[in-house]
Amino acid sequence: MFRLADSYHDMIKIFIVRGIVFMEEQGVPFWEEVDKHEFSAVHVLGEIDGEPVAAGRIRYRGDTAKLERLAIRPHYRGQGFGHALVDYMMDVIRKNGIHKFLIHAQSHLTDFYGAHGFQAHGNPFEEAGIRHFRMIYSEI
Repeated sequence: MFRLADSYHDMIKIFIVRGIVFMEEQGVPFWEEVDKHEFSAVHVLGEIDGEPVAAGRIRYRGDTAKLERLAIRPHYRGQGFGHALVDYMMDVIRKNGIHKFLIHAQSHLTDFYGAHGFQAHGNPFEEAGIRHFRMIYSEI
């Protein structure tokens, strides 16, 4: 179901998922959704029978990896794909020798990421007009 993007076609699918979730559903403007890190990040695509249903991206920052832009299309939520996406991304990161993880979690998702071992640090902040918490999980 999940794999690392390795083609232009994969990237189109990823941007479609993100456009549906972040731009259409959450009202994030294009100029905030697509940023300067797109070409340096590792992108993850989730598909069912060729249909794009999930996306995420990973940015390596020294001894830490940041999980970003995790999105599940609305029709596919509540079926465990979100947890599976987080698990897949963390496994990819571990295979690269990194065991410290960071995410900027939308405030309504802190319990979701907490189930994966992430803990909120610091005060809430706004990102793209949405309240977030910095969450960290470390295996070291």
